[in-house]
Formats: sequence, structure tokens, C-alpha cells
Amino acid sequence: MEIILAIVVGAAVIFFGALISMGNERQRKAIDGLHEQIVLWAMQDLRIKRERLARDVQVNNPIEWFNKITAKVSGFNLNLQVVEFFDNPQTLVCASADGTNKVIFSPLSPTETHQINRNKRSRLSQYSDRNPLLSISRHVQVYELSVLNGGILFDLELPLAWKSLTNQEIEQIERLWMYMPN
Repeated sequence: MEIILAIVVGAAVIFFGALISMGNERQRKAIDGLHEQIVLWAMQDLRIKRERLARDVQVNNPIEWFNKITAKVSGFNLNLQVVEFFDNPQTLVCASADGTNKVIFSPLSPTETHQINRNKRSRLSQYSDRNPLLSISRHVQVYELSVLNGGILFDLELPLAWKSLTNQEIEQIERLWMYMPN
């Protein structure tokens, strides 16, 4: 009798455990479905807002635009001034108004810059090339600028600001790298 009672109780525990497990699985699927719907709604909302804003994109003061992006990403308001532009590789060198900090903007990532440096064949070429991006140390602060940290219209405003400061077209890119040498 006790054995039968133990088997019935054990079977009841297993049965109720299976029912609870099925209920939890159903709830998990429902929550996953809600999460997916929220993500799709947020993406669509962002597309609509971006589409509306993209029609009127303009950068009236490009150096102020770079200052705003630099302050947003690094936390420092440097009041940048344009110092120099280099064509190969495309590099924009800016300095703070007080001259203590230098900021280098480039579409090249640190790995691409390192590969260019590695592909140089002669030591004399480093003296003939004045581009500061190619002589930058590995221990420099590097920030990746994109739509995520530069604003919803970053990739649309970047070519306008770049062309205004350098008179050079920049290919349609989604990222810009900011190097802050010590």
C-alpha cells in the first residue's frame, strides 16, 4: 500500500512538473514574440524618423559639428580648430584652441593603419610622408564614431562636414575613427 501511494505521489509530482514546464515554455514563447514585435516596431519607428530628417540634412558649421561629435564621444569639449588635411590616406588633423590636444580623424581603422605601416618597405619613406596618422603610436586613444554614438544622422552628415573642411569627397562610410595622441 505504501509503495502504491509513493508511486502515485511520484507520478503526480512528475505530471504537475511537466504541466508547469509546458506552461513556462508557452509563456517564454509569448514573451519572445512580444520582444520581437517591440524590436521591429522600434526599428520601423527609427526608420520613419530618420527618413523624415534625412530630407533636410545639412551641416552649416562643419568644425562645430566635429566639436560636438568629439565632445559626445570623448567627454572633452576641445574647441577644435582645423590644422591640416592629408589626402593619402585621408586624414583631418585638428588641434584644440589652446594647442594642448591634437585630434586626428580618418576613415581608416587602427588595424588598417597598422597594415599600411607594415607594408612600407624603406625607412626613408617614413620621413618623406608627413601624414601623422602613419606615425601614430599604438598606445593612442582611439574612438570609433558611428550612428550609435554620433547621432542618428551621422552617416549622412559626415560627408557634408568632411567636404566643407577639406574640399575632398569622402566615400559613403558609416564609421570614422578619431585618434587622440597623448
